[in-house]
Amino acid sequence: MAIMLHSSFPVRNPSPQLAGKSSGLLAHAPKSQSFPLNNSNFSQVLSSTQKPLPPKDSIFTLPNWRSGRTDPRSREVKINDAFLYLEYMVGKGHKPDVASATQLMYDLCKSNKLRKATRVMEMVVKASTIPDAASYTFLVNHLCRRGNVGHAMQLVETMEEYGYPTNTLTYNSLVRGLCMRGNLNKSLQFVEKLMQKGLIPNAFTYSILLEAAYKEKGVDEAMKLLDDMIAKGAKPNLVSHNVILTGLCKENRTEEAVQLFRDLPAKGFNPNVVSYNILLRSLCYEGRWDEANELLSEMVGEERAPSIVTYNILIGSLALKGRTDQALEVLDELFREGRFKPDAASYNPVLARLCKERKIDDVIMCLDQMSFRNCLPNEGTYNAIAVLCDDGAMVEEAFSIIKNLRNKNESSFHDFYRNVITSLCRKGNTYAAFRLLYQMTSCGFTPDSYTYSSLIRGLCLERMLGPAMDVFRAMEENGFRPDVDNYNALVLGLCKCGRTDLSFEVYEMMVEKGHMPNETTYTILVEGMIYEQEKEMAVGLLSELHVRRVVSRSTVERLTMQYDLETPLVHV
Repeated sequence: MAIMLHSSFPVRNPSPQLAGKSSGLLAHAPKSQSFPLNNSNFSQVLSSTQKPLPPKDSIFTLPNWRSGRTDPRSREVKINDAFLYLEYMVGKGHKPDVASATQLMYDLCKSNKLRKATRVMEMVVKASTIPDAASYTFLVNHLCRRGNVGHAMQLVETMEEYGYPTNTLTYNSLVRGLCMRGNLNKSLQFVEKLMQKGLIPNAFTYSILLEAAYKEKGVDEAMKLLDDMIAKGAKPNLVSHNVILTGLCKENRTEEAVQLFRDLPAKGFNPNVVSYNILLRSLCYEGRWDEANELLSEMVGEERAPSIVTYNILIGSLALKGRTDQALEVLDELFREGRFKPDAASYNPVLARLCKERKIDDVIMCLDQMSFRNCLPNEGTYNAIAVLCDDGAMVEEAFSIIKNLRNKNESSFHDFYRNVITSLCRKGNTYAAFRLLYQMTSCGFTPDSYTYSSLIRGLCLERMLGPAMDVFRAMEENGFRPDVDNYNALVLGLCKCGRTDLSFEVYEMMVEKGHMPNETTYTILVEGMIYEQEKEMAVGLLSELHVRRVVSRSTVERLTMQYDLETPLVHV
């Protein structure tokens, strides 16, 4: 799966410099590389199913990949076998059972095999079978949420070519995906194109655009956009006004937010629990407890009744202000009443505060309470405990707590520690990750390729580019040969930081050390150039890479669509 870049960055490198680097890339790129079909194991898969081939046009079911051994490796092999069987049978003109094909698509998404999940959907429509509308929308939404907007747009185009209509809900996922990438103008242009095709945006379309506007350009711009929408005949709903309310609160304009909240009934909208939670969060985090209590007293009725989010806001704000005893009382009240089950998000702010105050006994007590109430730790829990690592003298205490959590966890020793390191790096908590990694390795944990990639990504996220490159030297010193995924993690991290020039140097180092770049490597570099406003150069490089068959036609089409590249596809 080609990796997408999630954020734009300033231009730091002059065109001549990148031009020289890109020509160097072509010098190392192979002259020709084929993209084989994934059918080399068909005979093995077919024999494993022990089923005779059904007549053409008959409906076939997939091998059961959910039965038998449930360990990750066995499950992965079975899912792959089911995929290969589907591909083979559809290629022979047979129709798949929609229910089993849909389940395969869902399971591939859960396994983060999005390209195969997309292929399943394409094969279903190719076989003249009507897919489940909910599964189609789910897949588009899932692709967009994971940053693969180009793949999602490609899928929608393919589905429409096969005569499968796309509804507003699915298009909203594409609009949200574009907005997530910080491209409001392109999102607005996309909506205009949809309207020209006869599709009518709904209130949620406008809400997505408003949220993107306040995040990208500020809440004043979002309010201006809302006024423009209304002037053009749009009818925003309460969700749209809640977005503006959120924007005001994010910019600490609480008084204006309160006024908008009180004006909602005059605009024809009664505030719901989401509206109350937005305002409550600002009041609580500003320590305006009297006003917060007054607002809470108004939260009665079906649409306004407090939710678990309401309680988590109270717990989080109390913990932030050092009132952990009161926060724990709210948690106890939740458990006693049984209306809502506290989750890790309820406990994590309390844990973070207790760790900040170095109250180890209270931390352990809180974690024991979580375990007693069947509340599983999550990424936020590990990051809360990592607060202890800010004090060098407390690292061993932090690791001891992590070890106790592992003893209560069913995952393997290696998987658990790898997950902890990944969780910390993903949140930009790389300093704590390295300190805990030292303790883990002392206890027999050996970092694998995925762990090293997580550390590289974490360092790049914190713009610590020198140390990220030093990780490679440390890997080699410890007898671990970096693989293509490690290089790709570094190339992507450098591109995200606006240092595409350095990413080309890493590419050259990769080739010099005998590693074969894959399609993902080239795609990252092309996207890096696009984000540095070097579209023309990127187009030239992409075309040449396609001619040399190191980048597939599908990838060229996706990038062309996603970034609106004005280039004809070279036919080879």
